[in-house]
Amino acid sequence: MRWIVSGVLVLVAVVHALPLAGVLGAGKLLQLYGVPVQDPGLELLLRHRAVLFGLLAALLGYAALHPPLHRAALVAGLVSVASFLWLWWSTGTTNAALARVAQVDGVALALLVVGAVAHLRAGAAAAP
Repeated sequence: MRWIVSGVLVLVAVVHALPLAGVLGAGKLLQLYGVPVQDPGLELLLRHRAVLFGLLAALLGYAALHPPLHRAALVAGLVSVASFLWLWWSTGTTNAALARVAQVDGVALALLVVGAVAHLRAGAAAAP
């Protein structure tokens, strides 16, 4: 079961590492999200967001190799993708790039649910 959780965490780490490219500036952010970023303050915020995604990707990847961190990483990943999907759905507006992000996050959510179930089953199997 542990290898399932580790595999899920690696895959979701890759998903969270992709937005790290946004740190390169407005052009890359446009490629990623299909949203032109003309305000320098908004660009700064989105580039910082890219750095935070990189940190989350690092946590997920590190946790894949350290089973005591599986639970925390699964929760962090679930909060990340579920919150984006909820916000995306609740706004009712989208473009092709954001719809693609939502699709990828939907797959990541499904993987994280599988990982969480495997983690819980492994814990139950280890209990006396």
